Amino acid sequence: MNNANLTYSAQRPMRVLLCDDHALVMDGIRSRLECFEHINIVGEASNGVEALALARELQPDIVLMDISMPVMNGLEAAEKFRETMPDTKVVILSMHENPEYLRTAQEAGARGFILKDVSSNDMVRAIETIANGGEAYSSTFERITSGEGSNSDGVPLTTRERTVLRLLAKGASNKHVARELDISVRTVETHRRNIKRKLDIDSSAGLVRYAIEKGLVTLEG
Repeated sequence: MNNANLTYSAQRPMRVLLCDDHALVMDGIRSRLECFEHINIVGEASNGVEALALARELQPDIVLMDISMPVMNGLEAAEKFRETMPDTKVVILSMHENPEYLRTAQEAGARGFILKDVSSNDMVRAIETIANGGEAYSSTFERITSGEGSNSDGVPLTTRERTVLRLLAKGASNKHVARELDISVRTVETHRRNIKRKLDIDSSAGLVRYAIEKGLVTLEG
């Protein structure tokens, strides 16, 4: 077995829970990580609901979780972990080099966003970094996480928040926004709270005025 304990300094193996709805993908990730003696795969889940249930039983240190899954996706599950099991760190695994996914994952409480095609060593380094209290992102996202590439119109919102604000300003309900963006109503409510906090706006009418002023939406719709 590969004994490449790259940075992790704990005295016991890291307990890792895998969550992906594609069995072949999960088998591949498991086989890559099992080569490292300081990583212990304690369980596998196929959606966020299963991951939460298993995590309560198995108490993993890290959950490696796909984004797109049935029943409960990885972003929704990350929020649940943050609320109910904050000591369990969530790492999003994805094939999507999408900055919007990254920002949403960060807001949901994920400690890392790793592309599935990274090398085994890079994946393990990311796990170790997060286990030691840090955060880890694939190199393709370094410009985003360093704070570069902000919105040119001065709106201090993420891409997903801007989309939510635009829909809300057009009169869409939380349920409609959830259906439109394929996220939960709870996630929409979280975005709404974050938007109000960032913009220091208390009312829905204030959000509409702000969206119009910034050109995110027009009076014609």
